[in-house]
Amino acid sequence: RLFSCQMRLATKTLSQFSRLPTRRFYVTSFEGVNFSLTDEQRQYQEVARNFTKEHIIPNAARFDKTGEYPEDLFKKAWELGLCNSGIEQKYGGLGLGILDACIISEELAFGCTGVSTAIVANELAEAPVNVAGTEEQKKKYLGRLTEAPIQAAYCVTEPGAGSDVAGIKTRSEKKGDKWVINGQKMWITGGSRANWYFVLTKTDDNGKPAFAAFIVDRDTPGITVGKKEINMGQRASDTRGITFEDVVVPQENLLGRVGDGFKIAMKAFDKTRPPVAAGAVGLARRALEESIAYSKQRKTMGVPIATHQAVSSMIADMAIGVETARLMVYRSAWEIDQGRRNTYFASVAKCYAADMANKAASDAVQIFGGNGYNTEYPVEKLMRDAKLFQIYEGTSQIQRLIIAKELFERSV
Repeated sequence: RLFSCQMRLATKTLSQFSRLPTRRFYVTSFEGVNFSLTDEQRQYQEVARNFTKEHIIPNAARFDKTGEYPEDLFKKAWELGLCNSGIEQKYGGLGLGILDACIISEELAFGCTGVSTAIVANELAEAPVNVAGTEEQKKKYLGRLTEAPIQAAYCVTEPGAGSDVAGIKTRSEKKGDKWVINGQKMWITGGSRANWYFVLTKTDDNGKPAFAAFIVDRDTPGITVGKKEINMGQRASDTRGITFEDVVVPQENLLGRVGDGFKIAMKAFDKTRPPVAAGAVGLARRALEESIAYSKQRKTMGVPIATHQAVSSMIADMAIGVETARLMVYRSAWEIDQGRRNTYFASVAKCYAADMANKAASDAVQIFGGNGYNTEYPVEKLMRDAKLFQIYEGTSQIQRLIIAKELFERSV
């Protein structure tokens, strides 16, 4: 009788899982953890992979050299549905999950992380609106991004406040039924391309300091866009400083309530850090594949360097890093797709994948030797591009602080 009851319970559980959307990455009671992608996910992967092969890889070196923004590639990616994947269908998006976004991000980053950042940057600005926006705000601002190939930007970092988000100086002041914003933001991805900005500010809430978040239209008087920053890597990405001088914003553009701004900004990272980590996996995978191809054709001492144990061990370590980082990315994405808080897993994935990508790129340069240090070969660009993964959307050091904090809180 006990066995019969267990089987009925298992059958009921399996039946419940069978009604879940097929594109989700889920667990069944009989199969345990399922590492297979759905048919839909494989289709997204194939579309992104083909787009990367046909459009990103052939143009990556040019964008890196000129710093030109890949506008044509962004428009093509938008037409294929590779942008704004997380916007719900009722606002014109595909309504995909975070895991789906990670699959796409890895493929695009394989071609060029500067171009991929330009293509998927909207997702960071969208995330706070998805987290805390009203129905009207979502229709208006998310709808814009799906109606035409335009962009939005996330404005939090400042010249004196990067990892220390609580130290921002940009202020908002309530005047009648409007808000007035003053301050300066820095390192804003897509700063000159954005149609609207997510802006985090400090304000007063009944005499107490508080954070307030706003959606600000780019054409609002008082906004000044700075020069394009020439960075070490990911040069196709448009990075600017943005100055707000007596910028008037209507009350309806306040996201959430006064005092919620910091939480909204941080919750957005739970959604965006897994795809960023997936981008690091894509870069590392490119370093791995370039190293395999080069080591098979490059000869020393009369044999391909792939036959030398020192080289083959480095390549094996790259493969270990790529495979394990991808698993952590998928876990962090799967957690939030199940409706659970994924802060711990998102930080683990971001930190591990970023560090792993930097090592993979550095090892690729070493395998290429003198050629690896030359711009005629692809791996020196990978090494420059990789560094940013340890810096943006929370440095690797900040991720470790978050991980430790989560662990200590759990141990109470």
